[in-house]
Amino acid sequence: MSRRQPSPLLSVQPCRGLWDEKLCITVQKLPPGQEVTLHSLLHSEDGDFWEAFGHYVSDATGAVRVAEDASVGGSYTGVEPMGLLWGLSPAAGSRPGLRLRKKDVCSPSTIHISVYEGHVVQGFKERKALALVDAERWYLAPGVQRIEVNEHGITGTLFLPAGFGPFPAILDLWGGGGGLVEYRSALLAAHGYAALALQYLSQKEMPSVGNEYFEAAFTFLQNHPRVCGNKVALFGLSFGTSVSLGLAAYSTVIQPRCLVCVSGSHVQPVGGSLADIFIQFGKNAHKTRYDDQQRVIWRDLLLPIPTDPSQKVDVGRIRCPVLFIVGEDDQNWPASESAEDMERMMEEAGKSHLFTKLSYPGAGHLIEPPYGPHVRASNFITLGTKAMLLWGGQAQPHSHAQEDSWQKTLAFLERHLYGVGVTAGL
Repeated sequence: MSRRQPSPLLSVQPCRGLWDEKLCITVQKLPPGQEVTLHSLLHSEDGDFWEAFGHYVSDATGAVRVAEDASVGGSYTGVEPMGLLWGLSPAAGSRPGLRLRKKDVCSPSTIHISVYEGHVVQGFKERKALALVDAERWYLAPGVQRIEVNEHGITGTLFLPAGFGPFPAILDLWGGGGGLVEYRSALLAAHGYAALALQYLSQKEMPSVGNEYFEAAFTFLQNHPRVCGNKVALFGLSFGTSVSLGLAAYSTVIQPRCLVCVSGSHVQPVGGSLADIFIQFGKNAHKTRYDDQQRVIWRDLLLPIPTDPSQKVDVGRIRCPVLFIVGEDDQNWPASESAEDMERMMEEAGKSHLFTKLSYPGAGHLIEPPYGPHVRASNFITLGTKAMLLWGGQAQPHSHAQEDSWQKTLAFLERHLYGVGVTAGL
């Protein structure tokens, strides 16, 4: 940059906002036609560094507007307003198999966004940035209460929106990795839903809980004084989808208003416990495949989709609207094949109007709230076994799928839990 040229002005708005809010990133006061690199850096709670960068050329006014201008190289190309977030990947030299997941929702993730002269591809730490701005990204919105739950035999975390309610509620079930995952529930509470992140699997032990555990959690939500008891939904991801479908079809206690299922399947032994499902998976372990990097592919464990009715949930028994989200490059679960079979079963039961499928080419298994980085493969621990799993998907289409499916999920929940024209807290 010329000494006479004023320092570039980097703007990131909002500088403090929710994780699913879009950022508006602009650089001004550059020379026209100036090559610059925009760079993002995040230091994770696990101590790892994640970074992304895009190459831009300033326009005739000396400005770069990330929402309008195309990146011509770097971690992503094209017009990608949020590429500096979803394009994040482990910095060079990082430990293998990383996955970025927020553990403490009460603290923000801080994204350091910088602009550098020229089209830079490495060595950002050794270079002096022309400008730097920090942006805080939160899962916990102002006024949302986080309440640890250890009563009625259940363990989880309840998030309550600001206000008195009563609010519609969501029982949030994550996948086979076990543990207590809170960040989706926290974000759902920011959108006006009481959300209970439920712990129901251990990473080390065969699951011993039965339907009564989930029924207790569902009843806890229904009876909470700030919950509208007849407007409770289930939200499942991966193995949580299997659990949700089984509960919606067979439980006499759990009568959800609607059901959101992400990257899962209805294939499971009917009438058994969670342990029985894992045992069935184990019997199919010989179907495990590996890619050229020896990463585990599990999708064949449930294929072919069985015709035996005792080996899959009779989804025709479900009486509420179902939103089923599929990544067509899912290498972990046969979500596409399961969705096709479920569509057929719902049609045969005269309930095709209740089933909505969102299917995304190029998306993998881990379809989460938007703008988090795509991870094609990562370490995974379940029942004491550690493996490098191939989740599938390519960064750009997967990230677009996360954004589109999240917006459509929120619209689905609003339609079926609030109804047209009804607002939170009324």
